[in-house]
Amino acid sequence: MRLICSILLLAAGAFASDKDSFFMKGVTVFPVSGPKLDNTTLLVVDGKIADIGGKAAPKGVRVIDGKGLQVYPGLINSATNIGLSEISSIRETNDTGELGDFNPQLRAIVAINPETEHIPVVRSNGITMVLTMPGASGGGGMGGGGGGGIIMGQAALIHLDGYTYEEMEINRSAAYQMRFPTMQSRSFDFETFQATRGSFADAKRRYDAQMQDIKHFFSEARSYMMAKNAKTPGLRTNLRYDAMIPVFEGKAPLMITAGREREILAAIKFADEEKVKIILADVREPGKALEEIAKKKIPCILGPVTQLPPEYDMSYDFNFALPAQMFKAGVKFAFGSFQNQFARNIMFEAASASSYGLPNNEALKAITLNAAEIFGVGDKYGSIEKGKYADLLVTNGDPMEVKTEIKMLFIQGRTQSLESKHTRLYEKYKARPN
Repeated sequence: MRLICSILLLAAGAFASDKDSFFMKGVTVFPVSGPKLDNTTLLVVDGKIADIGGKAAPKGVRVIDGKGLQVYPGLINSATNIGLSEISSIRETNDTGELGDFNPQLRAIVAINPETEHIPVVRSNGITMVLTMPGASGGGGMGGGGGGGIIMGQAALIHLDGYTYEEMEINRSAAYQMRFPTMQSRSFDFETFQATRGSFADAKRRYDAQMQDIKHFFSEARSYMMAKNAKTPGLRTNLRYDAMIPVFEGKAPLMITAGREREILAAIKFADEEKVKIILADVREPGKALEEIAKKKIPCILGPVTQLPPEYDMSYDFNFALPAQMFKAGVKFAFGSFQNQFARNIMFEAASASSYGLPNNEALKAITLNAAEIFGVGDKYGSIEKGKYADLLVTNGDPMEVKTEIKMLFIQGRTQSLESKHTRLYEKYKARPN
């Protein structure tokens, strides 16, 4: 059997391309899915991991000396507007949403700008994959020029490499983004820059009206699906209802933004009634809903732990400790920046959580394997295993440490440039004459 495997590896080496094939030796590999492997080798053939721990490089495959270096899976940011929003305060540079409350047919993937300056900046910090989302959300206040709405479109899971959005695409319908209604009695008047408080009755009336609209839309979309499956004569195509069919069939999840206990419980109840899969996004204050999340095995995307607590009278470490609480409860979660400004620092959010009770290996999983599994690509990405794509981060230390330097980055085996606008400006002003 070993002889057959050796022959196959040698044959693979003979046909391998220099652009996405290499043999790295002398490295410490952190697979994430298993224990670290000291002083080992890594063979990548045609963009996929072909072997770990092989003794010698197949003929014709370029050899990379990685002595003293560490190899991790490429990092994943699970909530951004990358490719859709350039400068959030300038409306013309944003393409994050459209008018209307229900736009499930809109796909973020087709609006992505592969030449955005955010991509090289984020990539140079070791991030190889992001979820880019339409519309505005919680956390860091996503987007500046997008519309509001309830169902804002389809979030896309993309690689940070490619000349076109087709080349960047991993899953164009990784999740349908939905903002769940809240009972807000407080509002902010941007003309007077003052907060105002309305009555609870008005807030409840608005909430009930929105929930009625949502249930009506789902009912109409489900009736349309049944009529389409029955091949009803004269049925007119409805793009919005058509787009909901994968959700009803369980092929795509709803990614529901619901931060607090009341919203979360209402969202879970709604998902049960509609029999749809959900991911909870920007969970900030789950309270007793944490038990229900764990019981139903609902994955969550957590926002930045370094932001202020939800309420002014909460402990300063409320956000820092939340990931550890979710881990202890058995909830699978990943981290998202929910904006572009600090999307490059997602690993430091995980690191901050690891200082407040989250095990270091679980913090790393939350920005690699957990994220890949939540969005349905865990069989291809998120860890270093044979047969998976070679999205690899090569460093001289723990990627969650600020002092760590990134030495190499690969997306599907292709070497990535670590240059960005930040590095170009650094070099420019370092060379400035006195």
